[in-house]
Amino acid sequence: MTLPWHLYLFAALFFGAGINHFRSPKVYLKIIPPFFKNPVLLNKISGAAEIILGIFLCIPKFSGYAAWGIVLLLIAVFPANIYMYQKESASLGLTKWVRFIRLPLQFLLIFWTYQYTTIN
Repeated sequence: MTLPWHLYLFAALFFGAGINHFRSPKVYLKIIPPFFKNPVLLNKISGAAEIILGIFLCIPKFSGYAAWGIVLLLIAVFPANIYMYQKESASLGLTKWVRFIRLPLQFLLIFWTYQYTTIN
């Protein structure tokens, strides 16, 4: 089975984001809400998940399952987007309206990912 070219682009997006969790952990640690315990571990888990799921998206036998994993991951990290919107200290220098736009964009990303769940 041949995968669509845009799936590889999508996979690269998640793979790169996952790598960035380890290259620049302070960025991600800032946006993890304080009610989550052990943010360092959560950052590592989410980064590793993005890397692994990005790789598995490129393997036809696993791409649909990986897409479901990314859907779940995007839902799981949504509290960080809300926290980033609410708290100026977690804004990463982005304006309030840009942080607001990120919220519905997360749903768009979930919808985009969902399109790949039926590949296998």
